[in-house]
Amino acid sequence: MVKLPNEQTTRSLSDDPRPGILMIAGFGDNSSMYDALHGTELAKAYCLVPFDMPGFGAPALRGRTSLHALSECVLIEARRNRAHIIMAHSVASVVAAKAAAASNGDISCILSLEGNLTADDAYFSGTAADYDGPEKFRSAFLSRLELMAKEDAILARYRREVESADPVALWELGCDARRYSEACVPGEELQSAALVHYFYNPVNCPQTSISWLENNGMPRSILADASHWAPIDQPDPLARQVTNSLERLLH
Repeated sequence: MVKLPNEQTTRSLSDDPRPGILMIAGFGDNSSMYDALHGTELAKAYCLVPFDMPGFGAPALRGRTSLHALSECVLIEARRNRAHIIMAHSVASVVAAKAAAASNGDISCILSLEGNLTADDAYFSGTAADYDGPEKFRSAFLSRLELMAKEDAILARYRREVESADPVALWELGCDARRYSEACVPGEELQSAALVHYFYNPVNCPQTSISWLENNGMPRSILADASHWAPIDQPDPLARQVTNSLERLLH
């Protein structure tokens, strides 16, 4: 099993009886995307545990950064904090699903924030496979984000976080996300791994993924007017919907 490159803070369960939610960010991002949730009603009922994955806010792994390797790190951290719930953004939903599938029930619930359901959801990460090395991909991706981020503060923030990510980890993860998406249907693995609730704004999602949701009955909530980064621009509506969904899923 992968060893975490650094020890992250473990909550004191004797002092904090609230159920734990481990929060992991999507492609190239880190747990700072969840900062605003700490000021919401969700944080009163649940212990929110942000986790920076290796290469993305934490030192990169010594070996190859893959979906499977990151899932092992997430499972270690979830067990360390006795967090049976994972909140996962975008491609991190694949990581969460792999961790839950290997957890023997330790991870019982995944809150997926516009997580990957079909190959079309890898519209950022999957482009890494179009480049033959990390520096070429990093340069092209940052240039693409710079154009998209004009007059968009949320995308500008995302670009800054991508710029601070480990270039090799970014490229390796993106290439693995492409391979994975071509080999299977991400939504099927997510749905079979744990109890899942999906949060999304249809405007942000490919039509193939919206159709998949409609055809497969995954419990879901619409976040009207939210960006792809709902914890940043819609923390209170997201917190209310997450609280309601957990009441239904866990009771």
